[in-house]
Amino acid sequence: MKAEDLKTKTVDELQKILIDERKAQMNARFQRANGTMEKTDGVRKGRRTIARIKTFLNAKLKEEATKGASKSKAA
Repeated sequence: MKAEDLKTKTVDELQKILIDERKAQMNARFQRANGTMEKTDGVRKGRRTIARIKTFLNAKLKEEATKGASKSKAA
């Protein structure tokens, strides 16, 4: 998944995508272990995609936390 696509997602959407990618990574590991995987770079791409999603997820959570803190200070 491209970074541009992830920028527009909400926190809930990112968490759902993360779960789906982790499931896909697990399946890719099983396929590699069984020898049925045709494209062996799938495991590496999955790891990188998961890292990219987690990066955007943490940035969004941090952004929401700072917004919530600034609203409580203003009140």
